[in-house]
Amino acid sequence: MLVIQLVGSVLALTLNQLIQTRYGMAAVLGLILIGVGVEARSARCAGAGAALLMLAVAAPQA
Repeated sequence: MLVIQLVGSVLALTLNQLIQTRYGMAAVLGLILIGVGVEARSARCAGAGAALLMLAVAAPQA
């Protein structure tokens, strides 16, 4: 069980770094809002996260 948690944590941190370097902190915040919205069953929170993530991905890269 400990190995599964360790692998999951490493995978989550790696995904976080990949998304942050590629799309910026706004995309990470959007993913967090989507996760919180799904867990809390809040369509407003999940929708705000999805909109923020969509804007971060669709924005032109500088």
